[in-house]
Amino acid sequence: MSKIIAVHSYKGGTGKTLMSVNLAATFAKAGKKVCVFDLDFRAPSLFAILKAENSEFWLNDYLNNVYDINKVLVDLSSRLTGEGKFYAALANPGTEAIRDMSSKDRKWEMRALGRLLSLRETLLRDQKFDYIVFDTSPGLQYSSINAIVAADFVVVATTGDRSDVDGTKRMLNELYNLFEKKTGLVLNKVLDPTATAKKAEWSAKIKTNYHVPLLGILPCFCEILRAEGNLIFVQDKPDHPFTKIMGEMARKIENNEVN
Repeated sequence: MSKIIAVHSYKGGTGKTLMSVNLAATFAKAGKKVCVFDLDFRAPSLFAILKAENSEFWLNDYLNNVYDINKVLVDLSSRLTGEGKFYAALANPGTEAIRDMSSKDRKWEMRALGRLLSLRETLLRDQKFDYIVFDTSPGLQYSSINAIVAADFVVVATTGDRSDVDGTKRMLNELYNLFEKKTGLVLNKVLDPTATAKKAEWSAKIKTNYHVPLLGILPCFCEILRAEGNLIFVQDKPDHPFTKIMGEMARKIENNEVN
């Protein structure tokens, strides 16, 4: 069953964009038709990570009702192995575009929500996309709330940083409960090398502290830091533990095993 997945976090630096790209690529490598959207308009980065700096049409243009969504989609399927399809809808990284998106009022955001909701019909139903993955802006920006409202499932990325823990708890209680979204939490940059072997223990802690299920634990991999965003990790490092964890997370989402 096709899904819109939003990847969100309370603050920046949680690895949200890394998860968005690699989760989308994991689905595509498994034969799915997938598109990853850069909804972090204040700090666009997918254009650089996916090496698509010369894009002519931007997601900003779609939300501004200038272009149809098909103009915006960039086909990056050749970057991956397998028979799946991998597309991206990129945010404009130009200074003027960032300033413009930062100044949008609530009326514009409501219209933008309608454009996001229409993707369910245009992409999921008509064009048979299996997954749309939203890389959102961190925190409680209107664009992030729109992405959460439009999504079927929300991946919440967090770390062990104290301010991140406290902020994520408040965000889950005050925002996610309001929209009653199916949610899974990912603990990223975990320093305990044995954490992945203690899933049951960590899962119980997460449910107690955050009141949402644990989707996955990502240890702090030095190889990812050294890659500096130059790789689609699950494609370029297929045997790495990170790739295996992303595959398990994708399987849980696909089979509705997050509870």
